[in-house]
Amino acid sequence: MGGTAALAARLDRITQTVALIGFCGLVVMALLIFYDGSARYLDLPRVTGFSDYGEVVFPIVIASCFPAGLLRQTNITVRFLGKAGGRRVNAVLEAFAAVLTLAFFAVLVWQFIALTANYGAGGRTTRTIGIPLAPWWWLVTAIMALCVPVQAFVAYAWTRAAIFGRPSGLGSFADDTLEGAEAR
Repeated sequence: MGGTAALAARLDRITQTVALIGFCGLVVMALLIFYDGSARYLDLPRVTGFSDYGEVVFPIVIASCFPAGLLRQTNITVRFLGKAGGRRVNAVLEAFAAVLTLAFFAVLVWQFIALTANYGAGGRTTRTIGIPLAPWWWLVTAIMALCVPVQAFVAYAWTRAAIFGRPSGLGSFADDTLEGAEAR
């Protein structure tokens, strides 16, 4: 296994672990929703501040999907130009898209840092039970910050593929790319 493939495998394990943690948060919220709905129907005590828990858990759940999605390139893409132009044109277009996506996530993380710092400085809390938002949003920001090196790796892999005309090494993660289709 080459250096790029080994790094891709390591990043895949890390991003899948982050996604699994996010999925666990989703399961916890589903159980809370089930209990709260059942309690309402059975006239039992309901979860106090139920919406407050969602306000801190759902951003973590959503953010935890991004690193794995970026590595596996499961975002929405239009690849007909790359498929029509062959492997080299495809790699150039994928590299260009990866660099634009990297720039977007770098700016996004910068804004997450600013937002979270404002939450901390302002002492912002949830409305009902007063859960401080800043610690939870720092976790969200850290997860989003993981997207930058992951996307930098994707941009590197596609740029390398465009320059040297070799596979990017991401084909096993993104089977719908031209590279994945040619490997079959």
